[in-house]
Amino acid sequence: MWRSRTNRDRKTVVCIACGDSVLRSAAREYDKEGNRWERHGKRFEHLCKECYRDLCHQPRTELEGLLLEIEEHGISQAEFLGRYIDAVSERYESPEERER
Repeated sequence: MWRSRTNRDRKTVVCIACGDSVLRSAAREYDKEGNRWERHGKRFEHLCKECYRDLCHQPRTELEGLLLEIEEHGISQAEFLGRYIDAVSERYESPEERER
């Protein structure tokens, strides 16, 4: 016999933005790869509805990969931001801008 779908919705998840525990039915899925429709082999994180509304929903064009590339345990926020600025500058500045 099939289990009731209401049991699944009683599960709680933690919002990755604010840390609040919310019912799964009151949360939104977040996919680091930006494609929540391809579900096979993925484990989703969750956002509460309020934090989800505050997100920018523009395409992330390789953002997660870039963040993982420059991330390292134990570095300061300033060093992380410096690495991010350098990486974005290298990827998106024209050759003329890099020479300045």
